[in-house]
Amino acid sequence: MHSAVLLIEFGSIILGLGLLGRFAARFRISPIPLYLLAGLAFGEGGLLPLGASEEFVSIGAEIGVILLLLMLGLEYSASDLVTNLKAHYPSGLVDCALNAVPGAAAALLLGWGPVAAVVLAGVTWISSSGVIAKVLGDLGRVGNRETPVILSVLVLEDLAMAVYLPIVTALVAGAGLLAGSVTLAIALGAAGLVLFVAVRYGRLISRFVSSDDPEKLLLVVLGLTILVAGVAQQLQVSAAVGAFLVGIALSGEVAEGAHTLLSPLRDLFAAVFFVFFGLHTDPASIPPVLLPALALALVTAATKIATGYWAARRAGISVKGRWRTGGALVARGEFSIVIAGLAVTAGIEPSLGPLATAYVLILVVLGPLTARYTEPLASWWASRRSGKRQDVGGTTSAVPEASVAD
Repeated sequence: MHSAVLLIEFGSIILGLGLLGRFAARFRISPIPLYLLAGLAFGEGGLLPLGASEEFVSIGAEIGVILLLLMLGLEYSASDLVTNLKAHYPSGLVDCALNAVPGAAAALLLGWGPVAAVVLAGVTWISSSGVIAKVLGDLGRVGNRETPVILSVLVLEDLAMAVYLPIVTALVAGAGLLAGSVTLAIALGAAGLVLFVAVRYGRLISRFVSSDDPEKLLLVVLGLTILVAGVAQQLQVSAAVGAFLVGIALSGEVAEGAHTLLSPLRDLFAAVFFVFFGLHTDPASIPPVLLPALALALVTAATKIATGYWAARRAGISVKGRWRTGGALVARGEFSIVIAGLAVTAGIEPSLGPLATAYVLILVVLGPLTARYTEPLASWWASRRSGKRQDVGGTTSAVPEASVAD
């Protein structure tokens, strides 16, 4: 009887996610907020709490995080990461300073303590690679001059995750200074070793994993990823970091083939992860933190736009391209929820989960809008200011089109 209820509940969840995904695709929006709302509706304090399938959903959510980070690692080769790190690390430092500090300051002002401050700093720092990639495709900007700058900022954030996640894992686990330092040293050593091996012996690794049979390739890559993720978690590093490093180590045709095979699985289990996070957030706990979440969203939307503008200016991009870069980086999503989920699972601060949920819901909706309208609004404002200056000078109120910087 229990297995029948589990199948009914889990089947209903998957069917519901599929319908929500189709609804989101029809209106060209990210499905992430809909998945979070579904979790809120059927979780603690929701309309119809689930019982039998919760443990199964929990396992699915953990696999979802692993696949998200694996697929992220598959996007880049080790040499690409090293090149990006050398060329664009100043942009990464500015990104961290402008976007992590507001989250940490907000947590301290709310009286949540230093551990919650480190967690919330990560929530506000990391942009959503998935949402941003989709928005760039929808807007037809993949080939724009500013797109490599956007991707470089995202790559640097992804690299920072390999260092940041072990720190957060140690902090939320209540590890002392010595244990936390050992955990971080292991994580950095593992990341450095994987990068070295991937650069020097990447072709050999890919040849070992490679297979002309899609079934065998899928099983080997998925099994290797989950195995490494488990070992990493056993070492108190982070399963997500382990999966990310596996993705970096694979390259060439193997990475492309694995990406194609694993994309549907990633989408399935990532959706389950967002639902799981929503299931553990009481909807009644969101209204008290809605105003702080909104204020934090507005502040960090502005700081992300400033980050993109600065990074694009440093790369010699035109003024319009700078605004497009900033607007594209605003969306937060999957990794903000991953980071918040670590603290929620450890019971660090009861209000952190609801605030992170509200924060992501706001910015995952606002992000596509800023990507589309930041540059036109900035151009309009520049034209208006230029027109006022000409009026004051006694010339003309009309501004030629060519006078607006491109």
